[in-house]
This record gives sequence, C-alpha cells and structure tokens, in this order.
Amino acid sequence: MAITSGTADSRNLGKGKASPMTAEEKKVIFASSLGTVFEWYDFYLYGALASIIAKQFFIGDPTITFIFALLAFAAGFIVRPFGALVFGRLGDMIGRKYTFLVTILIMGLSTFIVGLLPGHASIGIAAPIILITLRILQGLALGGEYGGAATYVAEHAPHGKRGQFTSWIQTTATMGLFMSLLVILATRLAIGEEEFAAWGWRVPFLVSVLLLGISVWIRLSMNESPAFAKMKAEGKTSKAPLSESFGQWRNLKIVVLALVGLTMGQAVVWYTGQFYALFFMQQVLKIELATANILIAIALLLATPFFIFFGALSDKIGRKWIILGGCLIAALTYFPLFQGLTHYGNPQLEAALKNSPVVVIADPASCHFQFNLTGQKKFPSSCDIATAALSSSSVNYTKQDAPAGSVAKIKVGDTEVQAFNAVMTPDNLNFDADSKAKEGAFKKEVGAAIKAAGYPAKADPEQINKPMMVLLLFILVLYVTMVYGPIAAMLVELFPTRIRYTSMSLPYHIGNGWFGGLLPTTVFALVAFKGDIYYGLWYPIVIALITLVVGGLFIKETKDRDIYAQD
Repeated sequence: MAITSGTADSRNLGKGKASPMTAEEKKVIFASSLGTVFEWYDFYLYGALASIIAKQFFIGDPTITFIFALLAFAAGFIVRPFGALVFGRLGDMIGRKYTFLVTILIMGLSTFIVGLLPGHASIGIAAPIILITLRILQGLALGGEYGGAATYVAEHAPHGKRGQFTSWIQTTATMGLFMSLLVILATRLAIGEEEFAAWGWRVPFLVSVLLLGISVWIRLSMNESPAFAKMKAEGKTSKAPLSESFGQWRNLKIVVLALVGLTMGQAVVWYTGQFYALFFMQQVLKIELATANILIAIALLLATPFFIFFGALSDKIGRKWIILGGCLIAALTYFPLFQGLTHYGNPQLEAALKNSPVVVIADPASCHFQFNLTGQKKFPSSCDIATAALSSSSVNYTKQDAPAGSVAKIKVGDTEVQAFNAVMTPDNLNFDADSKAKEGAFKKEVGAAIKAAGYPAKADPEQINKPMMVLLLFILVLYVTMVYGPIAAMLVELFPTRIRYTSMSLPYHIGNGWFGGLLPTTVFALVAFKGDIYYGLWYPIVIALITLVVGGLFIKETKDRDIYAQD
C-alpha cells in the first residue's frame, strides 16, 4: 500500500510538535534505505573485484590498457558529480520518486550486464569498451541516487526527526560495502579461489538482479515526497535548477561552504575509516585478504547502529558540531590508531621498522612526487623506482643526498642494492622490455635484502591480535558514523525545496567522489615521497582540519530550520 502525501504534508508543516511517524511512512523510509543499500552493493562490487576484472577485460596494448584504466577510475569517482547535476536537475523539475527510480534501474542493469559480459579473449576490444560504458553509467546513477534518497526521506520525516530518519540512508553505504564483501567471501569459500578467478567473480554481479527486482518493486509503491508535491501543486517548481543553484551567488556560496565546511572532511574520514583501513591491512600490513575482509566486516557490523545514534542525537543537540567533532577527533588520533593496527596486526613488521633502518641514497633532483591516478603510470628515474619498491613492501626509509646525476641505491644494513634509470616505450606509458627485466631483477634483490633484515613477506596469522584489531577498526568506523550519520539532514536543510536535490548532490559527490576517492592514490604518493608508511595520513588529517575551521566559522546550525518555509 502506498502512502498519501497529504497526511505527511499536513503533519510536517511548520515548527510545531510533530505526531509520531505512521507505519506507512516508516515503510517508505525503510524502502528508500533498502533500495540504496542495493545500489551501493552494486557500486562496490567493481572496486572489490577490480584486480580480477582487469585480467578479464584489460588485456593487450599497454596504451589501450592505460586509457581504459583511466576511464574506469573516472567512472567510479570523477563522474559522480556529473550524475548529481543530471539527476539533481531532473529531481527538482519532475520529482524525487521517478528520478531515483531511474537511477536504480540504470545501476542495477549495468551491474547485471557486467556479470554476463564476455571478456577480452572472446570479443576483443569491445569487452573493455562496453565495461567502461557500464561503469560510467553506474557512476552517473550513483551521483543521482544519494541526493534523491536523502531528499525523499527528509521530506517525509516530521520536523524534529529528520536526523534520525535520514541516518538510515547513511547506513546504506556501509551496509552495501558489507553485503558486497559477504557475497564475495561466500562465493569464494563455496567454489574455491581458482574457480572464482575463472568465472565465479560473475556470481555477485548476477545476484544483483534479484536485489534490483526487489528495489524497483518497492520504489514503484511509493508516492512523491510531500514537500515536492506541495510545491508542484502551488506551481513553484524550478524551471532552471542548475542556474538557480550555481548561477546565483547566494546559493552558490552555500554550495561551496557545504563542500569545504562539511562534505570534504566527512569524505576523508569516511574513506579512511572504511576503505583505507582495509587497504592498509592488505597492502601495508600484508594481512591475508579473507582475514582483512572479515575483520573490517565485523567492525562495520558493530559500528553501523551508531549512524542512527548520531543522527538521532543531532536532532537534539545539533548536527554541525557532531560532524565537525568527528573530524577533529579523527585528525587527533589517526596516527596512534594506525600505529596500533601495525602493532596488533603485524608485530614482525613493527619490529623491523624499528630495528632495521633503510636508506635511499639518491640525487634529490631525481626523486618525484609519485601521484599515480590510474595505477598504471610509470616513474622511470632510479630514485622513484627505488622508493616505489620500498613503499610497496611497507618499508620505511630515509633519504641521503648523492651527487647530481648519480644512480640511486638502497642501503639495508650492510647490503647495498643498485637501482637503475628505466627507458620508456615510445608512447611514454611503460618501461621498455629491457627495463622491465631490470625492474624484475631489482625487486627480487630488494626483496631478498629486506627479508634478511627481518621484514616479513606477509603477516603471520598466529600473531594477529584479532580482538584488538576489531576494536581499533571499530573506533575508525565510529568516527565515520559521527561525520556521516547527521550529514544528510544537514545538507537537506541548507537548501530550499525547489533546488534542494541539485544543490545538495553536487557538494556531496565532489567531496566524496573527488576528495574521498583520491585518498588511496594521494596517500601512497605521500608515503613514497616521505618514506614513512604513516605519512599519507596527513592527507585526511589536513582536509579534516580545514573542514573543522571553515565549518566552525561559516556554517550555521540547521536542525531547527523548517524545510517547508524555505521555498
């Protein structure tokens, strides 16, 4: 049974005391959240299975591989704000319900088709072209999904409970990630790693069609949001939401402040607590994939109720300082928390970092900041080859200046390993064949030297303190719930109904898609530049502190605003 918007409208107007939510309204809010969980599930599958998918689709000429890798990245993150503009405009012009029904159809069908898509070996260059097209569609759909769901739920919620009810939307990204990890893990365990790599990776994508069917059925049963229905009945809908949102300084100013003073810091805390924590365990601490996934899944499960807690708390004490407080606490504690993960996750690595210092002796002019957007770019100087090899092996190092023009070398105790200057292919995208052979031999020699110095090739499962790892990961995700739980309600309340979908979606997706999405790449570049496995944490710390200052000074509390009175 679908709800009628008139009931919700009459009880939401004004700032008076609201009656409790009806059962039908709760059903609609639950349905919105459930559909968004499915959409995040679809989106995360590609990231979780990227390495396997690359082997299936990105094969052949290195130039083409580079281009497709760039497009795959763009589809996941850079495209999201454009989706916010496209679907935000539609949502403000034709309504919330139909717009975010379209987004889930695009997302779900694109994901299902990935599960059926033949690989490069079967259809050649068409395989990666189709895959990238599907990824771009997913990125656009996700750009329109969040604003639609958050706006729809907020405009159904009674005054004084927007934080509580929109916080259910905030659980969806975490639950979608959790669900994707669970399905992948279950499939791997059921059929084995070899079969999973060959064909089993398709199963999680194909399963999504069931989730799509449920989501579409649920969303078809909904009515338009009462705020939009009221505005449409009064003939007040925007005819040009993009120009109203971004062409008028009074609105554009709020969009910029929402980005710098809210979503930018929220994004880096979110990505650090969930994505980078998982990356750190796998790539830095060398914890086995299944173990790392299980540890983060437990932490996510334990922390998820706190999205609701902080959302409801923001209805009582305000949203602004919960979000900014999360940014501050995260910035103050990231270093000891990640050092704790090393201590409890790989004590052998911790001991080696302390007792076996490594020195890179190189011409300073040959050392560069290795910002590698796609994971494909090569840095040919001997210093960059040496520092990248050490950073990939989770080895801290210091630098010692060498004469200009000299070739870099690595000193591990009494052992010295000579690096080399690589020669690039004519397209300047990869090392030539001779340099590739030298790179392989160099990495092997470096690996032997650091192993002899006590650096472990992988974490010893017997030495992992799993309860303490879960506790530290839980704390990191708890910060996520602080910054993310109340933010949907606050973004909704910042903008008037006629341009709300458009205005709130853009800063959210620039913050999360660009500042958050660039976090792993930026962190690795900082680590390689400095020679400290923790140095990359300065990126989320600095961004979070910028948000703290800008938000604290220039953004006003919004919890008591009447969203109907802003039209």
